[in-house]
Amino acid sequence: MFYYVEGLVAHVEQGLAVIDCGGVGYACHTSQNTLSNIQMGEKARLYTCLHVREDIFELYGFSDQEELNCYKMLTSVSGVGPKAALSILSVAPPSQLALAIITEDEKLLTQAQGIGKKIAQRIVLELRDKMSKGQLETAASAGKNIVMPEKGGINHIQEAVAALMVLGYSQAEAFKAMEGLNSEDMDAESIIRYCLKKLAMQ
Repeated sequence: MFYYVEGLVAHVEQGLAVIDCGGVGYACHTSQNTLSNIQMGEKARLYTCLHVREDIFELYGFSDQEELNCYKMLTSVSGVGPKAALSILSVAPPSQLALAIITEDEKLLTQAQGIGKKIAQRIVLELRDKMSKGQLETAASAGKNIVMPEKGGINHIQEAVAALMVLGYSQAEAFKAMEGLNSEDMDAESIIRYCLKKLAMQ
């Protein structure tokens, strides 16, 4: 229904931001990550998702498309509702969440309030399964013009490509964002954040 709302930030509180759009205040439930990216009285754009259940109509908004995509992925998992998704995104923004899924790091997810070990395991399993075996194998290859680490095993580039694919980008888009990147002194999360900034400018 709403792709995004844009206007002045009229009010913020824990888990909520109100965006004034032409005199109408849209209450957007959101994560701590998004709240840290907006300021009272300043202009902001939040990408939104409308949650409808019985007589409840709630708007959820995020500062970028990647976090919105993560929210949609999380709520697609059985047993994960909007509040649980926000709790996870508050401790694990897109780059960390995608990496946690690829590396099966369920401990990161259990840091979120209300998320136990079983639901964390389910999230990792279901979201990892959304990537086909072929996609995971493709993500384990290297792109051109990328300085690869010398150490054996799965490296940071491989993890970053797979994580970007979890976030909805194609293998080609991930590799293009990494062109010319010297990853020797970067961990996987740093590479993901670098690529997300570059992709956002395209």
